[in-house]
Amino acid sequence: MTKKEKKELVKIIITIIILLLIRVLPVIDIVKLILYIVAYLSVGYQVVLKAIKNIFSGQVFDENFLMSIATIGAFGTGEYLEAVLVMLLYQIGELFQSYAVGKSRKSIAELMDIRPDYANIDQDGQIIKVNPEKIKVGDIIIVKPGEKIPLDGKIEKGTSLLDTSALTGESLPKKVAPEDMVLSGCINKSGILTIRVTKEFGESTASKILDLVENASSKKAKAENFITKFAKYYTPTVVILALLVAFIPPIFIENLTLLECVKRAMTFLVISCPCALVISVPLGFFGGIGGASRQGILIKGSNYLEILANTNTIVFDKTGTLTEGKFQVTKIKAKEKERILEIAALAETFSSHPIAIAIREKVGKDFDQNRIKNGKEIAGKGIAAKVDGKQILVGNNKLMEEYKISYPRATEIGTIVYVAEEKECLGYIVIADKVKENASKTLKELKARNHIQNTIMLTGDKNEIANSIANELGIDKVYSELLPQDKVDKLERILKEQKDEEKVAFVGDGMNDAPVLARADIGIAMGALGSDAAIEAADVVIMDDDISKIGDAIYLSQKTIQIVKQNIYFAIGIKVFFLILGALGIASMMEAVFADVGVSMIAILNSMRALNIKRPK
Repeated sequence: MTKKEKKELVKIIITIIILLLIRVLPVIDIVKLILYIVAYLSVGYQVVLKAIKNIFSGQVFDENFLMSIATIGAFGTGEYLEAVLVMLLYQIGELFQSYAVGKSRKSIAELMDIRPDYANIDQDGQIIKVNPEKIKVGDIIIVKPGEKIPLDGKIEKGTSLLDTSALTGESLPKKVAPEDMVLSGCINKSGILTIRVTKEFGESTASKILDLVENASSKKAKAENFITKFAKYYTPTVVILALLVAFIPPIFIENLTLLECVKRAMTFLVISCPCALVISVPLGFFGGIGGASRQGILIKGSNYLEILANTNTIVFDKTGTLTEGKFQVTKIKAKEKERILEIAALAETFSSHPIAIAIREKVGKDFDQNRIKNGKEIAGKGIAAKVDGKQILVGNNKLMEEYKISYPRATEIGTIVYVAEEKECLGYIVIADKVKENASKTLKELKARNHIQNTIMLTGDKNEIANSIANELGIDKVYSELLPQDKVDKLERILKEQKDEEKVAFVGDGMNDAPVLARADIGIAMGALGSDAAIEAADVVIMDDDISKIGDAIYLSQKTIQIVKQNIYFAIGIKVFFLILGALGIASMMEAVFADVGVSMIAILNSMRALNIKRPK
């Protein structure tokens, strides 16, 4: 609970204590009035103050205005207890709403690791650390293994593997050499790189991504609160009706005084206060959020439930979302599959490359390292070594062509590793990022059961790999080879194509997905393996990375909205009935408040159903 929520809770408790003291202590009327005023101001002064501010800003008819005029009217007619109870009930509802929205999120920029802390420069033969903002275009910087590249530039000297996952989301390291362009935010995995800076810090890729996240968050349109929408029409209606009740009947009905009609109008206004609504609506959302959390789905606010219910298009990241996000052997094409795998694993014994790790994990056992000799890496092609005294080559087609070895052309999608022994190709191993087991089923169910009309994939991966996965899963559109800023541009276009009530969800897990998660109508992050930045930028977090829970979240949101609407229709129906009785002078304020409490209890019980919503299997 935040400090603000604790403060509001204290006010509510103080008001309840004052009301109890008034009931049990024998105090004179003037003291009672003072205590009622103190209790009223304790829970109601913010509402009255906001109503006054809204009047001066041109926003007259909202729930704050209605609460203020009704409760002040109740004081005017001597109904002090009812005036305080109306404000008390309203503040309890607001507290539930505030708690349901959850803890305020920290700044995304603080959590993103891609912002570099320093840059290395050579000064009089010594490498010193300086603020990257002081580096100018044309300056030479040095990046050691394990360090982040602080600014965009061109490699002058050195070769290395770069971890580009923070930018592209892809696990496979990128081989770089002199004359290659490199982007800030990437991590240098192996050799020392000397880089000539081509962009200043403010224009670097890392800075742009941070700006994208911050600006995208400010662009996102928030769903309007149900009560605020309702109040735009309800409040002016009941105010006009109250004026008619006060001044029209005395003109036409004899023996009916103006004072009596004004009292009826005040009673009418008190009855009109939507107490049941202001409690049941937030509680309905609160129940939905609580029910989602039980299923491992974190929804960060009630407004996101409304957006989820209206989701028409879902845009997916690929790696870690639709796929496992880990390289593994998916196929072996050879006569002797176990032998070719063993030879490849031996040749890759001393490599830390993800492809080598995938091959060794597939074998699942250690080998005698004395069996391998003269192992050497051939840059950008593979490994040459002697295994059991025989010349072994493990690598891509370029390696085979360099040694003039004929090889079968692989048609599979993924990274192809050829294995040759004594200048004869024994076959090849396919290594790829495996599609999640339930991804295909989930995408079908999203369309069939959740009425999702469009599915789209945005990825930094190669065209052929992206298209292959899209075809396998039945995704409608695919955009590949994208950097984070490209993803945001694509999403902007998708958003523009939607109708007013249609919403776009984006599902991702990596740091590079944070800008897109923030810009989408609803951002959904895979929480178990997702980066802190993605989880903070998202509006919904799937805590166990189970992609099928996206459908569960949408179903739950749709059912929660149904429950909320049931509460609204029920509360309004009862309210209209008692408003008629109040206008005719049949119902008193006490009867009206009692009826309102009864409606509230029924609405609360109905809202509790949201805690147990589960999608039919």
